[in-house]
Amino acid sequence: MFILMVVVFVLGYTAIALEHPLKIDKAASALMIGSLTWVIYILGSADILDLGFSRAWEAFKSTIPAEALSNPGEMSEYIHEFIVEKEILHHLGEISQILFFLLGAMTIVEIVDQYQGFKVITDKIKTTNKVKLLWILSFLTFFMSAALDNLTTTIVLIALLRKLIADKETRWFYASMVVLAANAGGAWSPIGDVTTIMLWIGGQVTAANIIVMVIFPSLVTMMIPVLLLSFTMKGDVERPVIDSNAPKDFTSEKERLFILILGVSALLFVPVFKTFTHLPPYMGMLLGLSVLWIVTEILARGKSEEDQRRRSVVSILSKVDVPTVLFFLGILSAVSSLQSAGHLDLLAGYLDKTFGNIYLINGAIGILSSIVDNVPLVAGAMGMYPIVDPATLASLPVGEAAYMHHFVIDGKFWELLAFTAGTGGSILIIGSAAGVAAMGMEKIDFIWYLKKISLLALLGYFAGIGAYYLQDILFHFS
Repeated sequence: MFILMVVVFVLGYTAIALEHPLKIDKAASALMIGSLTWVIYILGSADILDLGFSRAWEAFKSTIPAEALSNPGEMSEYIHEFIVEKEILHHLGEISQILFFLLGAMTIVEIVDQYQGFKVITDKIKTTNKVKLLWILSFLTFFMSAALDNLTTTIVLIALLRKLIADKETRWFYASMVVLAANAGGAWSPIGDVTTIMLWIGGQVTAANIIVMVIFPSLVTMMIPVLLLSFTMKGDVERPVIDSNAPKDFTSEKERLFILILGVSALLFVPVFKTFTHLPPYMGMLLGLSVLWIVTEILARGKSEEDQRRRSVVSILSKVDVPTVLFFLGILSAVSSLQSAGHLDLLAGYLDKTFGNIYLINGAIGILSSIVDNVPLVAGAMGMYPIVDPATLASLPVGEAAYMHHFVIDGKFWELLAFTAGTGGSILIIGSAAGVAAMGMEKIDFIWYLKKISLLALLGYFAGIGAYYLQDILFHFS
């Protein structure tokens, strides 16, 4: 059963990758593996948990009375409690936070788009030259994702791309480059990526240090693909044709600017909300959405019935991409079952024993994060490597002390983990939240991304690791 869970996950993952040839929506495949892996887990729970790979189960088992451990009937009840009442609800809570965050961000972007707020920005981008547009969008995305986060930034930028590029495949290309830049930009900011947030909150890194030490490798990761493309891309992009039948006076210029500022402020408010309240980010996102919703309802008063309908958030909600949200639910549910059963803990331990080098371990984690969600991978690494107290290093042998020094607060292992887990997901389109959002919004084909973008992302990824290594040497000698 333990192996069967992996088999089902791999088969489902293959179905997601072959979505277009199979003509089966990826959300359906994701929901299936998200359900089946948990079904297999609960049916074979006794045998799976007896293997001893699940840290969560070992921690839970320590709370079970000693006399119950030898009673199969009682143990069956405890196993059911562990999986159904503890693990599923725990992971559902984490997944729900991501889904509600995504729903809130997508709705805010749709409202701004409906009010033609992005026209304020697209009107400023005059160039149609492919290379110039690539540089502008890449740098815009890189710094926006550090201030917002990579998921929200991707959603906003793809909404902008729809106003700038008419051709579908050309838009796919730029959307993919937005994913690369968003993941790179999110890696060096304490609020730019879920995994960096985890390391920041967990105390492994400090905000100032992660910015100083990871911004350069992240910038290299973003710029290498852009530089390579600058030598091969030629020509101009085709702008979308404006519908001559569309109403010209739907929104005034002042109203567009006001809604754009309000929408962006709602998104920027999220990290501020989290910092001050320590509540999950999705609550800040929903609070921002509620303010924008109320304001738009007030603005709609006194308008014609047609204008009120077009301004209504209720009608705008119908445009939100629900299949993308369901895809998130399915794939994250499947990954969480593998985490609960111990597959990911086993994987993390294997990496440590096989490589024993922070660059190789983190490099492998980054590549794996393009296949398996980076959140449980980082969580596994955080659990496997406790934060080392610098005072204890003096009592260790010289070689061991030098290695363990990488695991102190702001140690190289944690900095590199933030970078690799944040940027490695760009190698495959479903390897990051930003990539999944782009895939859902633009219906980007998995195989197309693999052929056109993956190699560029991989080159940028290794260049970034090299940049971190060189930077470390320079810091060491200075």
